[in-house]
Amino acid sequence: MAYTINEECISCGACAGECPTGAISEGATQYVIDPDTCIDCGACEDTCPTGAISA
Repeated sequence: MAYTINEECISCGACAGECPTGAISEGATQYVIDPDTCIDCGACEDTCPTGAISA
């Protein structure tokens, strides 16, 4: 199960810089995670300042 980003995302981009596979990109209203590229490593969750990322 890939990680997801909820509405608490403030579009700071911290997660995108930590993703080793480049699965995170800027969406229309917040950052989004490509479930086909996500390897469930959790690097993004540990980096998010608002806790918007979860498995």
